[in-house]
Parts: sequence; C-alpha cells; structure tokens
Amino acid sequence: MPLGRRNQLRAFEDRLTRVLAPVAGAITAAVLLGEGARRYRGRLAARHPEDTHLLPRAESPAEALEVAGLASQDAVRVAVSGYRSASRAEVALFNMFAGFVGVSLFIRVSTLGVREGWWGGNVRLGGRHIHHFVPGILVAFCSGAGALISDDERIETTLAIPFGIGVGLTFDEAALLLDLRDVYWSREGVLSVQVSLSVATFLGAVILGMRMLQRGETRAAEQGRIPG
Repeated sequence: MPLGRRNQLRAFEDRLTRVLAPVAGAITAAVLLGEGARRYRGRLAARHPEDTHLLPRAESPAEALEVAGLASQDAVRVAVSGYRSASRAEVALFNMFAGFVGVSLFIRVSTLGVREGWWGGNVRLGGRHIHHFVPGILVAFCSGAGALISDDERIETTLAIPFGIGVGLTFDEAALLLDLRDVYWSREGVLSVQVSLSVATFLGAVILGMRMLQRGETRAAEQGRIPG
C-alpha cells in the first residue's frame, strides 16, 4: 500500500476511534444521568407539591444534597425493579452488554499492566503464549450452546453474561485474528478497540431503543391509539 494511502487510512482510524469512544460513553452517561435526574425531580416534586415549576427547586444546598442521596437510592430501586420486570430479550441484552463492556475494560487494563510490569504476566502453556481470544471463543461457544439447549429462561438470560464476556475477549483481539500476527499494541491494533467500541455502542443503542419502544407502546395503548 502506498505511504500516502496508508497515512490517510491511519488518520481515518484515529478519527473513527475518537468518535466511537465518546459515543459509547455518552450512551452510558445518558442512561445513568437521565434516570438520576428524573428521580431527583420526582423527590423534589413530592416534597414541594406547591411548586408548579416544570423543574422544582431545592430550598437550600443542604436539601439538594439530601434529595440527591434519596434520588440515587430511588434510581437503584428502579434499576432493580426494571431488571426483574423486563422481558427476556431485554434482560439477555443487558447481561450480554454488561459482560462485554466489563471484560473489555478489565482486559485492556490488565494487558496494559502486563506490558508495564505491574500486573502478573502472560498466560503460557507449553511455552506458547495463550492469547485471550482463545478462552473467549471457548466461553462464548459453551455459554451459547448452553443457552440453546436450555429450556429455563433464567439459565438462558444468565448465560448471556459469560457469552458477552467471551465475545468481549475475542473482539479485543480482532486485529490479531485478521492479520494473523500480534499487533495488539501497534497501530494496526487500533482495529480491536474500534470493534469493541462499535459493539458496545450498538448494544447500548439497542437497549435504549427497546426501552423507548416499550414505553411508547404502553403510552399509545393507554391513549387508545393502538390495541392494548
């Protein structure tokens, strides 16, 4: 590949990574901050029912801190209740998302620690370096097969967690699998980060989309605009 073309490709990869990372972070922040803000407004509205403003106001900084603490507890209750009452598909997607994002962050930190010398060492078997896509593929295959042959909904949704972990471990070394050489910390290894961010962004968007559709269906049915 000509040098000019290679430099253009690398510049595009850098721009893509800078875009995907904020998008993935923004989706997570939108869920957490949005729910926290709603619970905060709900607590203030219940405490000051005479306040007719669209955005109720706390009477003092001390009250604002107290209400914020209560609102955070409410947000946890809402999350637990929502998780327990969600559909099978939503729970499975969330579990897969949690496993994928969690292991992606963990493996990046741990591999950086191995490289810098403050976190153990690489896994070796018979003198051969075992890359983490190997257990990732095994975990994803086994958990996926277990979910397919299971008739228990709880087991199926629980297996979504190790499935997400396996996919995360595998996609984190996507560049190595494509190039068939160890490019984890090279410029070519940026592809693995892009793939992981893309998958995290996609899963987060799907979860948000399903939530919005479910809310829309409930409201439309209550208004008689669609069959209940």
